[in-house]
Amino acid sequence: MTTTYLWNPPPVRSLPVRGKAERLPINRIFCVGRNYHAHAVEMGRPVDKSVEVPFYFTKSPDTLVESGATVAYPPGTRNYHYEMELVLVVGKPGFRVAEADAGAVIYGYACGLDMTRRDLQLVARDKGRPWDLGKDIEQGSVVSEVVPMPGQVITKGALELRVNGVMKQQSNVDKLIWSIPELIADLSTYYHLQPGDLIFTGTPEGVGPVVAGERVEGSVEGVGTIALNVGPAE
Repeated sequence: MTTTYLWNPPPVRSLPVRGKAERLPINRIFCVGRNYHAHAVEMGRPVDKSVEVPFYFTKSPDTLVESGATVAYPPGTRNYHYEMELVLVVGKPGFRVAEADAGAVIYGYACGLDMTRRDLQLVARDKGRPWDLGKDIEQGSVVSEVVPMPGQVITKGALELRVNGVMKQQSNVDKLIWSIPELIADLSTYYHLQPGDLIFTGTPEGVGPVVAGERVEGSVEGVGTIALNVGPAE
């Protein structure tokens, strides 16, 4: 029996994969909060790894846009921020994965921009409310092509972001508070990780606002580049 719907279901969200004709379907988007010490400090929330554990928020796959897109300046904010990140792409199921086995679930990596309505996020944070309005933004999860690196754990690599050619973020993946194996091990105690899950691993210091007409360009050494054009508000 064929299932019919009242209206068309949403399309499958997917990303291009370097060297392949097939596209990679996206399942979920997880984001790690405050995973670089200098960024945690600039946000007024230093992290003590000896007594803290990673924390996460999610973004709908419907927020996904590909690198190079032009997106409208979002409604409801006057402080729209970029956050440049290394994105881990899960390629195999994993639940309660040991750190030593974390590489087994890795398909590859991409560059990501976790775009943020910073003013709304900070109001929610300070009132102890969810961050959804600040983070789960339409066209707010920008991702480059996926680079297949099955089983490889990235431990270092320069990470940079420029706005209109001016350097704004400059760091290295080796400054992650929680490493990629630690993140996979921890997150997989709460979720059954699945192929197509994306994990934004955190942003370094230097986050800041963009306005309509500006171009954001970023890179992660050994992975690739990413770009975003900010258009006028609708």
